[in-house]
Amino acid sequence: MKRHKVQKTFQEINQRIRDGKVVVVTAEEIIDIVKENGPVEAARQVDIVTTGTFSPMCSSGAFINLGHSVPGIKVSKVWFNNVPAYGGVAAVDCYLGATEPCEDDPLNKVHPGEFKYGGGHVIQDLLAGKTVHIEAKAYGTDCYPNREIEKDITLKKLPQATLCNPRNGYQNYNCAINFAEKTIYTYMGTLRPNAGNANYCSAGQLSPLMNDPYYMTIGVGTRIFLGGGQGFVVWHGTQHKPKVKRTKKGVPLAPAGTLWVMGDLKKMSHKWLVGVSIQGYGCSMAVGLGVPIPILNEEIVKFTAISDDEIFTQIVDYGRDYPHGVSKSYGTVSYGELKGGTIRVHGQDVPTVPLSSVVRAREIAETLKKWIQSGKFTLGEPQELLPSV
Repeated sequence: MKRHKVQKTFQEINQRIRDGKVVVVTAEEIIDIVKENGPVEAARQVDIVTTGTFSPMCSSGAFINLGHSVPGIKVSKVWFNNVPAYGGVAAVDCYLGATEPCEDDPLNKVHPGEFKYGGGHVIQDLLAGKTVHIEAKAYGTDCYPNREIEKDITLKKLPQATLCNPRNGYQNYNCAINFAEKTIYTYMGTLRPNAGNANYCSAGQLSPLMNDPYYMTIGVGTRIFLGGGQGFVVWHGTQHKPKVKRTKKGVPLAPAGTLWVMGDLKKMSHKWLVGVSIQGYGCSMAVGLGVPIPILNEEIVKFTAISDDEIFTQIVDYGRDYPHGVSKSYGTVSYGELKGGTIRVHGQDVPTVPLSSVVRAREIAETLKKWIQSGKFTLGEPQELLPSV
């Protein structure tokens, strides 16, 4: 077992939070602290590093309990403002997915479609205190004879609403480019022909899983900032793929780990769960997510000191290769370069476009820092760490 010069526990750090003695810095602030003092002294000084990300996260949604009608109903089909939800859960439970479009949306029949309203927008409307119209249908049973209900609800009136996102916080992702000769519309945004732009989607040095690349502190039970409230990591996310090529500092060079997260929707904010319309592709929801990284030793603090210039991703062609399942990289680029606004591809300067907001990510990290400093937020010790191999 590796011996460290600095060793702390979750319990010790939580006691420092309760005593008002905890030292918390953001993932941007720790970079200079480690540079100036070295990892051992930085680990002695700092207890927690806060991270943040805010970007579209399609694999998101909410389990919603509609409340029982009189007479009772076992819903099989449910709509929120004409957006279908999945009713095959229980009598009046359903799951509303962020990417589900409004039922009368023309989709891509008129290409590129606008996808003006979907599940993510419904969730944002509920959080904003707006009234949402519910329609539900059923086939009728002896114990639940009702076959149809229609009513207007607000989030406050719902018995229960739980945000449940099966895949959030992707650890790195492709830089998308289009080498084809026509404009294409993708989940990475609009890509102009002949490498007219390059889109990327990560907060880089602020991103949660970039600051704990081997998931040494994150797992089932980790308490997080989620949608403006407190939530938890409940499992590794779908498509969790830790076994990818990495740099010497542990940074994955391709999409890797993901988080499955949950929290009480009623305690969240419409500022941090925002319905998104992606032209020509579909609906989604931008999610605000932040993870506190406890500095248990100097090894962990080294990982949190990673900078944008040390984080790399692959340039992938979404015009021809990606839709046909061709795995090919057209070069490696750092997030320092991507955030600089221009990258060099095949001898030409290509403007870069972020799909994630660094400004919002920074605000999440700062908010989480203040919550911890004020004693409103303590660390949740994971009962099982995320799979790392």
